[in-house]
Amino acid sequence: MKHVSLPGGEKIPALGLGTWRMGENAELLQSEADVLRHGLDRGLQLIDTAEMYGEGGAELVVAEALGKRRDDAYIVSKAYPHNASYDGVIAACERSLGRLQTDRIDLYLLHWRGQYPLDETVSGFERLKTDGKIRDWGVSNLDADDMDELLGVRDGRKCAVDQVLYNLSDRGIEWDLKPKLADNSIPVMAYCPLGEGRLLRDASLATLADRHGCTPASIALAWLIAQQHTIAIPKTSRVERIDPIVSALDIELDDDDLALLDHEFPAPDGPSALSIV
Repeated sequence: MKHVSLPGGEKIPALGLGTWRMGENAELLQSEADVLRHGLDRGLQLIDTAEMYGEGGAELVVAEALGKRRDDAYIVSKAYPHNASYDGVIAACERSLGRLQTDRIDLYLLHWRGQYPLDETVSGFERLKTDGKIRDWGVSNLDADDMDELLGVRDGRKCAVDQVLYNLSDRGIEWDLKPKLADNSIPVMAYCPLGEGRLLRDASLATLADRHGCTPASIALAWLIAQQHTIAIPKTSRVERIDPIVSALDIELDDDDLALLDHEFPAPDGPSALSIV
């Protein structure tokens, strides 16, 4: 497994699994948990979830998948913006801990900005760290201006990641947000790294996949995790798609490969609004 360093020095996996849209149907809990367990068996230790996903249902899926293997996993979860007051984020974390059946969350994120000032949310996160409820905290869906504001509040520079939409077909963050994060040693955690499945049908990715003996998904993920300070969290509901995800770790894209991808998926030539799903 390739690893990425957080600002505090801890190394975490550069490739994991997401759980968006899991936990919405109780009848699928076991099959969804099987996918996460298989990923864990194949070395995908980072599991990303949120209290929003299935209104807590995805966190229940994660708990079912881990069972007694909690120490084998690195858990990321997220708080709703309407729970991001000082007291609210502490209470939300306690509820997530209960659903996850664990005593700590490894990385706890603000899901997106809401009504509460960032300094209030950060104070709540820092209290959770002091109490041992979380190990690190970060944010999600914050753009460059938001990050400037965050870095200016007390303890704001302790932010560990910014989780944003980022993939070959949506490279807007490369104009201003990604360089800003890199300047502050804050990794990007890329959600929807396969473009919600659209990249799986792309002809240029299929060409590279044939060249490397893999799948288009493997190529799209290999492109992401080859970048410094970048973590990818693809989501799948099918066990047979775990191995193509893992195989991204073994792919080295050469200059010709990267040139083709840059031609087919150009880098941004100016600022744009942050993409959010």
